[in-house]
Amino acid sequence: MRLKVEFTTEPFDLDEAPAHAVVAREVIQAAELDAVDVGPFGNTAEGGADAVLTAVDALLRESLAAGATRVSLQVNVIGEGS
Repeated sequence: MRLKVEFTTEPFDLDEAPAHAVVAREVIQAAELDAVDVGPFGNTAEGGADAVLTAVDALLRESLAAGATRVSLQVNVIGEGS
């Protein structure tokens, strides 16, 4: 199964990326995912179910530890296969 995750971390800072946002970006970029798109107001990543779920676990743990007070995410099934 293939999954797509969309996420944001808060609180926002329009002047510079907060530590929790930087950590979230680093976690997702380091994960074994097929497609990653990071931006200032939303991020997406796609890949096999195991890789996405592992990345989401790390994303939640590490961004909260880095000061995020809220993490909003949505996970969608986008197809079959690895």
